[in-house]
Amino acid sequence: MFIVLDNRLKRPIIMGLLLALLLGAAIWYGVKPATLPQGFAKGNGRIEAVEIDVATKTPGRVLEILVDEGSFISAGQILARMDTAVLTAQLREAEAQFEQAKIGVDTAQSMVAQRLAEKEAAKAVVAQRQAEVDAASKRLARTEQLTAKGNASVQQLDDDRADTAGRKAAFSAAIAQVSAVEAALGAARAQVIAARSAVAASKATMERIQADIDDSALRSPRDGRVQYRVAQPGEVLSAGGAVLNLVDLSDVYMTFFLPTAEAGRVAIGAEAHIVLDAAPDYVIPAEISLVSDVAQFTPKTVETAEERQKLMFRLKARIDKTLLQQYLEQVKTGLPGMVYVKLDPDAEWPDELQIRLPK
Repeated sequence: MFIVLDNRLKRPIIMGLLLALLLGAAIWYGVKPATLPQGFAKGNGRIEAVEIDVATKTPGRVLEILVDEGSFISAGQILARMDTAVLTAQLREAEAQFEQAKIGVDTAQSMVAQRLAEKEAAKAVVAQRQAEVDAASKRLARTEQLTAKGNASVQQLDDDRADTAGRKAAFSAAIAQVSAVEAALGAARAQVIAARSAVAASKATMERIQADIDDSALRSPRDGRVQYRVAQPGEVLSAGGAVLNLVDLSDVYMTFFLPTAEAGRVAIGAEAHIVLDAAPDYVIPAEISLVSDVAQFTPKTVETAEERQKLMFRLKARIDKTLLQQYLEQVKTGLPGMVYVKLDPDAEWPDELQIRLPK
């Protein structure tokens, strides 16, 4: 079935269709994104920053948290404290052991002095016994001469011989006593070394416990902002348990991806400009700090030229720390935006991508 239109009706319909086509084309060209000039590339991403967990070194109970979420903090600032009652008791015990170990050193040194005196006394006895042996030997020699001439009895000779033998035995015993005293002296000196080692061990234990007590005051390692309170006062945490999560506002960057053809032309340190969706009127300067060595999307085993073009590489555009310090309170992570990268060092930034910062 066909409908035949009158010529008077055809003209308005045709004019309406043409007007609709022109309006659609105008709208399409109006919203069409401007193309980048040669020597530039772009990618989208989100503002990110280095996150740091402030955690406990030893297991224990959270005593207090001194900051709230969103608080700006400085390096070295105390953020939270752990309960140190157990550690304080351990420190007192270690201090008592330290004092006991020092007494042990004094006792061992006294024993060494005693053994030295005993050694001198034993050496004096040896000298005495040596003199007695010498006198007995001379007396025996004279008695033997007199007996040979008949001027002394055989009984006298036997008595002198027995006396000399006894003197020699006493001399040997004195020498053995010196050796025994020297052995005891060596043992006493070993006890001094052991006692000094016990003192050093006790001191090390005290220092370790004191270090744990000092570490119970959780400090911020860097300037930044508190992102989350992971734990609450009164909670018992294991060693390494996170109490707070911080954002390091001196290390802010945007991660984005570029295809092979463009990523291969980006140099470390290349200029980059960031435009956030939440603040399209501002253009933030940055520089490329990372071009990944490995593609994020791995192709099939056989890489054709077309497949290689599908490879995407991860890049980081890092914002200068000095600039971040100027706008520290305005830095927010997670905001989406675009990164524009200069591939050609001689290329000029277009007017709409010139640096524009809040005043």
